[in-house]
Amino acid sequence: MVRSMGRESGGDRLVYSSEQGRVCPECGRSESRCRCRGKSARARIQAREATAARESSDGIVRVGRSTKGRRGKIVSTITGVFLDDDEMDELTGALKRRCGTGGALKDGVIEIQGDHRDTLVEELEKRGFKVKRAG
Repeated sequence: MVRSMGRESGGDRLVYSSEQGRVCPECGRSESRCRCRGKSARARIQAREATAARESSDGIVRVGRSTKGRRGKIVSTITGVFLDDDEMDELTGALKRRCGTGGALKDGVIEIQGDHRDTLVEELEKRGFKVKRAG
């Protein structure tokens, strides 16, 4: 399936193809074959997706608990935090230190090992986030 933009939007350029997946907005090639700007084109696509996610968000940070895909081990998850990459890394490190455990930042979701939802909610509220417990 191939989709293209309508004439009123600016022309007939390829936007998405199920054969290729994501398409670079600059050269029209698939994202994996893009050579016009290398990583910057991919970074621009990811930034556009992050902006769209931020605009569709309700502004509430959700702290939940998950065991899926972890052989029954519990992980506290934090979603809905939209900060720059450096600020997200700093926040992840601060939360891991506060809980005294390990964790990771994966695709905009902060994962903290163990069930530390109460501590995380308290710390995030201290930092000025609007927080809800989920799960």
